[in-house]
Amino acid sequence: MPTLNLPGANGALSPFTMSTPKDFPTRANRPFNRIAYSAAHVVADPLSDADPWVEAAIDWDATIAYRVKLYDLGLGVAEAMDTAQRGMGLDWAASQALIRRSLEAARHIPGARIACGAGTDHLAPGPDLTLDDVIRAYEEQVEFVEGQGGRIILMASRALAACAKSPDDYAKVYDRILGQVQQPVMIHWLGDMFDPALAGYWGHDDHMGAMDVCLDMLAANAAKIDGIKISLLDKDKEITMRRRLPEGVRMYTGDDFNYAELIAGDEMGYSDALLGIFDAIAPAASAALDAFAGGDSDRFHDILAPTVPLSRHIFSAPTRFYKTGLVFMAWLNGHQDHFVMVGGQQSARSLLHLAELFRLADAAGLLHDPDLAGGRMGALMATHGVAA
Repeated sequence: MPTLNLPGANGALSPFTMSTPKDFPTRANRPFNRIAYSAAHVVADPLSDADPWVEAAIDWDATIAYRVKLYDLGLGVAEAMDTAQRGMGLDWAASQALIRRSLEAARHIPGARIACGAGTDHLAPGPDLTLDDVIRAYEEQVEFVEGQGGRIILMASRALAACAKSPDDYAKVYDRILGQVQQPVMIHWLGDMFDPALAGYWGHDDHMGAMDVCLDMLAANAAKIDGIKISLLDKDKEITMRRRLPEGVRMYTGDDFNYAELIAGDEMGYSDALLGIFDAIAPAASAALDAFAGGDSDRFHDILAPTVPLSRHIFSAPTRFYKTGLVFMAWLNGHQDHFVMVGGQQSARSLLHLAELFRLADAAGLLHDPDLAGGRMGALMATHGVAA
């Protein structure tokens, strides 16, 4: 196995010998007994002359090819979400192209499950914004996704967080939009650790007060809601909310710290999954869900347990930069030929962070070609002036 000199916490180099990767299947063997979506990253086009801070240049072939791999593993795709860098490099124009292309590709894959993010990110927050502006922006994106034949994930809105004056303002906006949708949607409550601009969402600074407002909205619109994804990185809050959901409304875990036990559930229920970390650990997630569907909960936990330290590291604060870790994993595993991101976000994590990510991915058995991954890690270090 390859050996590299990797930097540690103090920056000092020490030898690290890679381990034998785990032999995860590349295709799902059976249907899962949990709904499982992977939010999916986009692959940048490194040969475009577009300024990455201004315009998103995307390698469409590689981007769609990665989604096909997720489908092969039995996972659904949550498209054009924050994992695809919505609001952090991917604007609404590029998101429309992504949604259109991804839905078209899914139509040719039997059983492909896909849902697409609709929000208000084309609306710049400002002091003159009104609730009516937010409603019109949501309507525009919902109309586009539905017009393409897509299913809606109703994303949290920075613009709404900026202009809402009370919990009632949130209820007004969501009631208005949900009253118009053609089929049940998924609601996404994204915590401020993922996006500081969403602090105080639902009209409360504390999550429990916000939860009450959100639950009232869900109850008032239950017929138009398939489920809710909450991304608070707090399993106790998710379980509390899960037990209070209206009849027929699913909980989709967005907890990238505690996903295994939330998916497994307890005597009072379980969470389905809509997770960004599944983008990075898709083969392990698929194998674990396959084992769980076959009744082997011990194997389910044994597979996922070593992925949790990796996930906690990828999603460590500042959490919003987790996308860098996902794309880094895709590059290490040969799903793309470069470590370049839209918005130049490959620079959002330090070399020390990426070196620790490499060690944790190796420990989880997720670097399926050690020679390729080791060579690419060495190349990255060389660009930082460090000899591996």
